[in-house]
Amino acid sequence: MVKASSSPEQLVRGIGLRESIALNVTEMIGVGPFITIPLIVHASGGPQAMLGWILGALLAICDGLVWAELGAALPRAGGSYEYLKEIYGPRSFGRLLSFLYVWQLMLSAPLSAASGCVGIAQYAGFIFPSLQKVWFSHHGTSSWFGNLSATIAVSHGTAVAICGCIIAVALGYRRVSMAGKISTWLLVGVFAAIGWVIWAGVSHFSAARAFDFPAGAFQPNHAFFLGLGSAMLVATYDYWGYYNIAYLGAEVREPGRNIPRSILFAILIVAAIYIVMNISILGVVPWRELDRAAAIESRFYVVSTMMQRVYGTRAGQIAAVLIIWTAFASVFSVLLGASRIPYAAALDGNFFRTFARLNPSGKFPAVALLWMGGITCVLCMFRLADLIAALVVVRILMQFILQAIGVMIFRARRPEVVRPFRMWLYPIPALAALAGFVYILISRANFQRELLFAAVLTVAGTAAYMLRARSRQEWPFKSGDRVIGPSGEVKITR
Repeated sequence: MVKASSSPEQLVRGIGLRESIALNVTEMIGVGPFITIPLIVHASGGPQAMLGWILGALLAICDGLVWAELGAALPRAGGSYEYLKEIYGPRSFGRLLSFLYVWQLMLSAPLSAASGCVGIAQYAGFIFPSLQKVWFSHHGTSSWFGNLSATIAVSHGTAVAICGCIIAVALGYRRVSMAGKISTWLLVGVFAAIGWVIWAGVSHFSAARAFDFPAGAFQPNHAFFLGLGSAMLVATYDYWGYYNIAYLGAEVREPGRNIPRSILFAILIVAAIYIVMNISILGVVPWRELDRAAAIESRFYVVSTMMQRVYGTRAGQIAAVLIIWTAFASVFSVLLGASRIPYAAALDGNFFRTFARLNPSGKFPAVALLWMGGITCVLCMFRLADLIAALVVVRILMQFILQAIGVMIFRARRPEVVRPFRMWLYPIPALAALAGFVYILISRANFQRELLFAAVLTVAGTAAYMLRARSRQEWPFKSGDRVIGPSGEVKITR
């Protein structure tokens, strides 16, 4: 006789609208905008880089509407895991896609967190130049997989990056209501950093410097669109995080109302901040100087350099401290949200069962949090550029494109599902998001190399799923509704 599984331990719905917005905003405003300003200026060839920020915000809004509809309709722990499973079939192809999503997330979430940790180390190097001393460096190329390559560098700053990750994990290792309050307090430091940068830029602003467009800046030729695509790539990386609350859907109060609002409010808040902040910086630091800085390590300290120029050396150091705080807040938010996803998949019997364990006192997924923190510490040894490149391609191909298509499939196949929030101007935002992500991919330098990396990751994940499914007699090796749960029990899924 087959026994149905007992009810699992329940997550606590302790996150309100304010905490939801804070979690999204703190993940969005990480170290990215403070180190990528020269890169986006270099890609565009001048202050017309602002088009990248504006179009990046529009792309984020379109994709945010996808997340808002799915998050309100399926407010569960795991976010995209649940969306992909329900859209593409929980007992068929959707089971494989949802497993692959969690599989890639075990790398892509630590990639995102590690980029913040490396940014912490880079700005710490402005205060303590000795942190830049490299102990060990190695550039590796795979002979098996074409031109896949990566550089590992270990320095004093690497130790700082790893310490930042450990502290973030320690703060996240507690009940979610407390973690939400920590995120809100971290947000205070984030806005302090942003506010000071904007004030310094506005009070020393030069319109002639900010809008010093080169000849032919807006001529619609091949170079313009190629530069715009590269600029949007950087802007997309910097905007990512508006969906963080969807990962904690089972812990949000009034999810049908708070998830969509927190996503859209976070995008509007961060878009306004980014555009004003970058125009302010361009009004103080000539864009040609930023363009030159894009090729050297000084690009990591652009804001501290600006504050040093305006107020002196001590101000530059204080700015570095505030930006370190901002980057740390982003790392904390990433690890907190992403740790809920393998937990949800394991609880569903579609990922390794150890990740289904909750901390007995705080009722949070401790194993997943510790695992992701450990991987993040290892990835802190890689170059920031490699981390960002791998993150962008993997996430777009294995998550964002599938969801943009999926929200339309879900509307057509499951019209009976209650949707507290329905996408505005449906299906235009979903189609626009899909077109934007494809454009970013094909306009990206070395896209073939990064596509190969994503393909290797997908093949390895598919093999892991098939081996596991065969041993457990799950789809596609056995049809029917019997699924083995996280503790080895058989669940009746009818």
